Amino acid sequence: MWGKRTRKVDDADRVVKDPVRSRERTMNRAVKLLAAKPRSVRELRDRLLEKLWTNDEIVDAVLEKLKEYKYLDDEQYARDLAVSKLRQKPQGKRRLQQTMSQKKLDKETVSGAIAEAFEKLPEEELIDLAIEKRLRLKGKPETREETKKFLRPPHASGLWL
Repeated sequence: MWGKRTRKVDDADRVVKDPVRSRERTMNRAVKLLAAKPRSVRELRDRLLEKLWTNDEIVDAVLEKLKEYKYLDDEQYARDLAVSKLRQKPQGKRRLQQTMSQKKLDKETVSGAIAEAFEKLPEEELIDLAIEKRLRLKGKPETREETKKFLRPPHASGLWL
């Protein structure tokens, strides 16, 4: 697994010799990062500021341009992410909230996206999917202990946190 990025660049270390070239490089890097995977505005901003050849002013201008082009939209990103996470692995609202809080999105955006995701994929449907998957992978419970585990309340297993 890749390690967390810890490289913080001090503003005093930044050297922008050619602002036009720096803006171009920053835009190219932003597009490459977004092509690799969708990101929130703050996530992308942090990644762009890892480089010494750019600064806050250039990064903010690039982010605004990307928003104009509709390449960056935190609300759409949050909605897509919430639905995607639920489809990948059925989970409860609290677990999804925890996952999404790592994406540097504001709380209202996350809450709205989660509510919308659960409208598209109701919890009852997710529970049915989780049961189907469990039965497909492990088969019907055969022993009393397996049955108890299978019927245990969701919060006890950690699935619906």
